[in-house]
Amino acid sequence: MPTAAQIYANRASWNPVTGCDRISAGCAHCYAERMAHRLQKMGQAKYKNGFKVTLHDDVLALPLTWKKPRLIFVNSMSDLFHKDVPLSFIQKIFTVMRRADWHIFQILTKRSDRMASLAPKIKWPENVWAGVTVESADYYNRLDDLRAVPAALRYVSAEPMLGPMPDFPLKGIDWIILGGESGPGARPMEKRWVIDMRNRCKKNDVPFFFKQWGGTNRQETGCLLDGKYYHEMPELKNGNGDLLLNL
Repeated sequence: MPTAAQIYANRASWNPVTGCDRISAGCAHCYAERMAHRLQKMGQAKYKNGFKVTLHDDVLALPLTWKKPRLIFVNSMSDLFHKDVPLSFIQKIFTVMRRADWHIFQILTKRSDRMASLAPKIKWPENVWAGVTVESADYYNRLDDLRAVPAALRYVSAEPMLGPMPDFPLKGIDWIILGGESGPGARPMEKRWVIDMRNRCKKNDVPFFFKQWGGTNRQETGCLLDGKYYHEMPELKNGNGDLLLNL
């Protein structure tokens, strides 16, 4: 099994869609929006529309050119299930992910209701992981939507974690990623919230990945929890069910 360090050394982002808009509390200090406007000012052609949803057909085939297996985050600068992304384009993205079966693709959305409603119209290959952001207990409804999706692996990103999550329902969830907010105006995260989630994951044998404490200087705050790194990951399998030991 590759270590977390090896996995991170071979991860990538793929952005066939850029742009989004705010939908919930976790969006208040969106890093992608800040980055998009910065790149627009720098004259980057891909961001000529700033943070308006834009489709990029020219990068659809990019993962097919990456021959070494990677863990690929899909649309770090957008949300695949935004209402302005047509089903036909989403299906094109899934076609590429099916063809590039030596990679693993991570999808993360806050628009879980649209993901669940479109799921029956999409062919879900085994190398695609589906995830939802749950930044506080106010968004537990996204978990029900996630469980309705026929993905090989379902995960939750509790980042930024903005409040306690008592009785977090882990049934049907295969992985938890948790982290504090970082950057300008970062909202604080309390240690007891993190400890509770870690203990809940341990009790239910769910891998727990603690990403960062966050804050205005995330390098300074780091990602140690009680003096330990928690970089647990689910098994990395490609579309053929083979462990990706050569990452």
